[in-house]
Amino acid sequence: MRVAIAGAGAVGRSIAGELLENGHEILLIDKAPTAISVERVPLAEWLLADACEITSLDEAALQRCNVVIAATGDDKVNLVVSLLAKTEYGVPRVVARVNNPKNEWLFTEAWGVDVAVSTPRLMSALVEEAVSVGDLVRLLRFSHGDANLVELTLPPESALAGTQVGDVDWPEDTSLVTIIRGTRVLTPSQEETLEAGDELLFVAAQAREEQLEDLLSVRKADTTG
Repeated sequence: MRVAIAGAGAVGRSIAGELLENGHEILLIDKAPTAISVERVPLAEWLLADACEITSLDEAALQRCNVVIAATGDDKVNLVVSLLAKTEYGVPRVVARVNNPKNEWLFTEAWGVDVAVSTPRLMSALVEEAVSVGDLVRLLRFSHGDANLVELTLPPESALAGTQVGDVDWPEDTSLVTIIRGTRVLTPSQEETLEAGDELLFVAAQAREEQLEDLLSVRKADTTG
């Protein structure tokens, strides 16, 4: 897969390194000569150019890319790169970095963004995920369909502990994609039994998040007395 990354700073180089290890073809683009550090990511292609300029993107042959990642430290640049990649070059998948959480509302399909990654939000979500049991934590927002990747750790008092996945009446527009149990990552089958302490990852419509949280956190009815 060919991936173009706009922004060759620490974030862009780190992404490039990970993708290269997975066998992908990487092009790093940056307009700052000081950012062109070929020795740091020697297996990547490098282009000294302004990723907001059509001539630069023509030179990068963006139309041959399967994915474009707008990873600069400037939200305005990331939005322009995303829009050009999608509208002018028909790139199938556009991922954009959000630096200022106040700008998240802009990073939508209207600007060509398929997936918006807010570093501050992700960091705060990971903190919440580490200390929260029974609370839904939003990890990632997908622009298409207004869906989010969300996580909830099943509390011991949940009525669903001990219930098979296939027996749960899940809300509409939600999909359980992974169960993390200790060190294991499980693909949920209909026969898989939910256990207290399971980390459940869903792709869910934002409108269904509250309903999903209520379902997973509900306490068992008190049968004493």
